[in-house]
Amino acid sequence: MRGLLCWPLPMLLFLLQPWETQLQLAGPRCRTGPLDLVFVIDSSRSVRPFEFETMRQFLVGLLRGLDVGPNATRVGVIQYSSQVQSVFPLGAFARREDMEHAIRALVPLAQGTMTGLAIQYAMNVAFSVAEGARPPEARVPRIAVIVTDGRPQDRVAEVAAQARARGIEIYAVGVQRADVGSLRAMASPPLDEHVFLVESFDLIQEFGLQFQGRLCGKDLCAEGGHGCQHQCVSAPGTFHCACNPGYQLAADNKSCLAIDLCAEGTHGCEHHCISSPGSYFCRCQAGFVLQQDQRSCRAIDHCSFGNHSCQHECVSTFAGPRCYCREGHDLLPDGRSCQARDLCNGVDHGCEFQCVSEGHSYRCLCPEGQQLQADGKSCNRCREGHVDLVLLVDGSKSVRPQNFELVKRFVNQIVDFLDVSPEGTRVGLVQFSSRVRTEFPLGRYGTAAEVKQAVLAVEYMERGTMTGLALRHMVEHSFSEAQGARPRALNVPRVGLVFTDGRSQDDISVWAARAKEEGIVMYAVGVGKAVEEELRQIASEPAELHVSYSPDFGTMTHLLDNLRGSICPEEGIGAGTELRSPCECESLVEFQGRTLGALETLTQNHILWGRGPGLEGRCRNPRDPQRLP
Repeated sequence: MRGLLCWPLPMLLFLLQPWETQLQLAGPRCRTGPLDLVFVIDSSRSVRPFEFETMRQFLVGLLRGLDVGPNATRVGVIQYSSQVQSVFPLGAFARREDMEHAIRALVPLAQGTMTGLAIQYAMNVAFSVAEGARPPEARVPRIAVIVTDGRPQDRVAEVAAQARARGIEIYAVGVQRADVGSLRAMASPPLDEHVFLVESFDLIQEFGLQFQGRLCGKDLCAEGGHGCQHQCVSAPGTFHCACNPGYQLAADNKSCLAIDLCAEGTHGCEHHCISSPGSYFCRCQAGFVLQQDQRSCRAIDHCSFGNHSCQHECVSTFAGPRCYCREGHDLLPDGRSCQARDLCNGVDHGCEFQCVSEGHSYRCLCPEGQQLQADGKSCNRCREGHVDLVLLVDGSKSVRPQNFELVKRFVNQIVDFLDVSPEGTRVGLVQFSSRVRTEFPLGRYGTAAEVKQAVLAVEYMERGTMTGLALRHMVEHSFSEAQGARPRALNVPRVGLVFTDGRSQDDISVWAARAKEEGIVMYAVGVGKAVEEELRQIASEPAELHVSYSPDFGTMTHLLDNLRGSICPEEGIGAGTELRSPCECESLVEFQGRTLGALETLTQNHILWGRGPGLEGRCRNPRDPQRLP
């Protein structure tokens, strides 16, 4: 090691200046980047007072050459002898002036030399986060400068190795009597850059100049960002990447990832925890607002600000205010107005004739002359009399399949207003084209449901239009007792209804007239190209009541009302009459009463006659096989 007398004159003149001035003149304050720097000062009794003062000035001068600050270089100072004392920790001062003041007030301990104890204190205490050191993940270099003048009185090699293993870079500075082996055991490699030996405290500024040169070396970050996403941090001879607050360095040591504080828990947020770099905040679901505690949520009552032009009611929902209508009303497309609901269009009301909405309900009506039944839906049908009804349906090719289905539906609508039963109305169906086919006779089905099901099962025949042949079949077969027609003696009306869509290909006049001669009430229903002259030939008189016409199959349902009033018998023969045998005693008595009443009217009380033995005394028991005389 060179002595003071061997140095050139300029250097000697430089060294003769006060240490503080020398270090300041060495150059401008270097920008080292963040550093955690701890000075470990030997203040044992072997250090004389003026030497300690020289060391104090050396520290102050060295501080003035550093970029000191919370985000730059943090400085801590400890002194040791037989014990260790913290002069000020890393996080104590942010200003250089405060550090200088603490150093100038330093009082030496003046005892033994426990260097190993001082290194252990620096490792466990001085470089702890609690003392102001930045955490290891921040990758801020940690540097310890140990200045001693003698041989340690404890072991230093093992504890120094532990400190270096924790990432502490150690500079060992020996003055005068310092033990070189101990210095080398403490310092970080390479030793030629971390071990300094000066001959006296007066020459300690040589280390200061070299140390400052090491810290103020080449700024590697100045050459580029080196792929760092956020920050490039220079350190003596190296660099590393750092992240902004709220981020952490990724595995590639270059990229930065936002710290998701919400991943640790909801932090008391009632709905959502939203993470932001280095922080978090609570957020509520749509339709809710955050309370003053910034954690709990309250549903927004949108309607509390007004009814939002709702005609009836404003209801607050998560999506905002919604208008609702009172029962029996529907919301209009404007979303605000309400309209009374037509229940007849919105429900399966089941009314046979007409449905009328009334507020929150509805009621059924029947046509004039008919009464609503006990079920509140159906109207009285042909219950006032009994009818044998045979329907002759045109199945020629001119009708076409789709229209034939409409015809079957029309027939079933006729069945709907009939009181179908063995004692009431009996229904038979005949289809005709080039030939005639009985689909089902009068006596086969006893309920309307059975008749309607049979009608739907009828298959379309196609081919020609032999209407005359169909009339003959009806007269000769359909109204026979073998086919289910009731005996003529019971006076049950016989009704034939012919349905056709065109001109007959055979003569109809003979059998149309024959049907009427047989007492069959004939109705003719024509559609499309049906010939009016033929319809009038088929129908009974007057034609206005027995002929119906529709221009097409889709509009023929309007004929139902006419047919209903025509086919359903009014009061008279067959209407409301109980079917009884004319030979029963009760029938004879009724006939005698009517006859006598008529004779009395004719004679106008002028003809006196004596009443002979009444027939009532000679009536037989209906079960008596003897005849009346």
